[in-house]
Amino acid sequence: MPEISVIMLTYNRENLVARAVNSILNQTFADFEFIIVDNGSSDRSGQIADVFAKADSRVQVIHTARGNIGSGRNTGLNAASGKYITFIDDDDYAESDMLQFLYSLAENYHADIAVCGSNKEENGKITPNGVYAYSELYVMDAQQATAAFLQRIRYNAAMPTKLLKHSLFHKIHFLSDGCYDDISTTYRCFANAEVVVAQGIPKYTFYRHPGNNSSAATKHYLLNPTQLKEYLSAFRQRTEYISQVLPQLAELSLYSEWSYMISMVEKINRYQLVSCKGQLAFMKKELLLHQNEFLKSPYITDFEINWMSQYVLNREEKE
Repeated sequence: MPEISVIMLTYNRENLVARAVNSILNQTFADFEFIIVDNGSSDRSGQIADVFAKADSRVQVIHTARGNIGSGRNTGLNAASGKYITFIDDDDYAESDMLQFLYSLAENYHADIAVCGSNKEENGKITPNGVYAYSELYVMDAQQATAAFLQRIRYNAAMPTKLLKHSLFHKIHFLSDGCYDDISTTYRCFANAEVVVAQGIPKYTFYRHPGNNSSAATKHYLLNPTQLKEYLSAFRQRTEYISQVLPQLAELSLYSEWSYMISMVEKINRYQLVSCKGQLAFMKKELLLHQNEFLKSPYITDFEINWMSQYVLNREEKE
């Protein structure tokens, strides 16, 4: 049984997938299996993966019909046998010592989850990935780790950069529908971990480009009603789950949900995203209903207060 199972879902990335695969096969840590799930690619992505599998016994390729990211990752999990699980996206790449770095953190601190930092590559430029790149080391329990997640410090919802004990996935699975599986899964892992260790030295690079699935979460011109509905539903479920499992974080979880709403209200207004008018009305109604709690939250920022005043409390704003 290998120590680590690396899982990668690929779909129509024939120009990028080899870079991702090579970044794993060239790891200094060798005791791993590499499970590649070809998610119904219509280009040569699956064939390229097969070539790697023939050349390296650590690589296993599973060809499936086209499904969402979550169903593909579940397929990989079902085939995995490692003590730990980590994920890589087919358009990103890892530093050669990423697995060793994460494995050492997990073993040295008896952690259920180990997290490293990341870079981002965009328009040919590689830079540290904001607050997710740092040198400090943090050892946390479930409450501390989940609080850091909710406050968007140290790490985000993306599965890459995290090494997780396989046992966490005995009860936690990715959603088999929808487009954004991480937002419905990652927080559950943190909430159920006894020990989480994080050191934000960048060992993974997120490649940002127009075809990147996560770009829709950050680029205003890709924001759409379907994405907003999915995110709003996921945030509501997250608040309910964390409030039940870690009731000490109920207030922070609620704030995080409202914080997302006001940020989307601001973005929709600033960029005049008329297609999201229905979601805008819903979010404004929710924020107006909970304005006292939100505005009195110890976590609220000055710009969120300003956005509330400008976009929600101003009754005369034109819809």
